[in-house]
Amino acid sequence: MAKISYYTEEGLTRLKNELSDLKTKGRADMARQIAEARDKGDLSENAEYDAAKDAQGLLELKISKLEDVVANARILDESTVDTSQVSVLSTVKIKNKKTGAQMSYTLVSEEEADLKQGKISVGSPIGKGLLGKKVGESAEITVPAGKLEFEIIEIGR
Repeated sequence: MAKISYYTEEGLTRLKNELSDLKTKGRADMARQIAEARDKGDLSENAEYDAAKDAQGLLELKISKLEDVVANARILDESTVDTSQVSVLSTVKIKNKKTGAQMSYTLVSEEEADLKQGKISVGSPIGKGLLGKKVGESAEITVPAGKLEFEIIEIGR
């Protein structure tokens, strides 16, 4: 059974566009590279041809995986996000109990995660640790650097 992933409409559109580009431009570029390598002579001793064929295999694998993701994607309506507890598409303001530093993150799917935009994956250690928490609760999260304790200050959309 395939894993269902939840996306914003914008995130799913971006994935579909990437898939379309790979299928059209990516495959056309790959065919051109293979043809150029083939024109260079004996295929049994042509490392460039072998490399192009390997790259084609990797491209097809990436296309196949992306097709599976898109086929099992569901769009989440941000207006229906329950703000009583942290869930996918929640924007949560947290405070590090040790340092007092405050941060705000939006929890999104793995493919939409972008730390520069304040979007973290629900599959990340922090994302997993925050899911289901309510305002005022604490979350003790184990990250590669050790244990961190956060207090949930605010949950929004």
